[in-house]
Amino acid sequence: MKLEDRPTDSERRSWADRRRRHWWSVLYGNFNPRRRRPPRRLDDLSFHTLDWHASHLLAVAMAIVLLSAADAFMTLTLLDRGAVEVNPFMAAVVYKSAAVFAALKMGMTGGAVLLMVYVARYRFMRVVRVELVLYCVLIGYAVLLSYEFRMLQTAADIAEL
Repeated sequence: MKLEDRPTDSERRSWADRRRRHWWSVLYGNFNPRRRRPPRRLDDLSFHTLDWHASHLLAVAMAIVLLSAADAFMTLTLLDRGAVEVNPFMAAVVYKSAAVFAALKMGMTGGAVLLMVYVARYRFMRVVRVELVLYCVLIGYAVLLSYEFRMLQTAADIAEL
C-alpha cells in the first residue's frame, strides 16, 4: 500500500467511538465473554482474569454470604443471652453498635468472597487451589452455625430449669 492510498485520520475515525458505550460493553461482555479459560502460552501465566466463572462458584459464594449473615444474627442473639465475643477485633465493634458489627462483618466477608471468586483458578501459596479454600470456608461456616445453634439450645435448656 502506497502512502497516498492510506486513509487519512478523518476518514478512519468517521465511525462512532466504541469506548464511549460503557453500559453496552458491560452487557455485551456479560453475555458474550471472551476469556473463559486460562491462557495457553506459558508467558501469559503470570496473572490473568476471566470473564466467565463456573456457576458453582456463584452458588458457593452466595451460600457463604448467607451463612455469614446467619452467623451475625446468631452471634447477636447469643450475646443478648449472655455469651461473650471471643474475637477481640469484633468484640470492640459488637459491644458498641450491632449495626456497625453486622455491616462490617458482611462487608469483610463479601469482599473476601469476591476476591476469592476472582482468583479461584489460582493456587494459594502454590499448594491449594483457591476454589478449594472457598469450599472449606463454606464448610467452616456450616460447622460454626451448627455449634452456635447447639449453644442456643443449651441456653434455652438452662433457662427452663
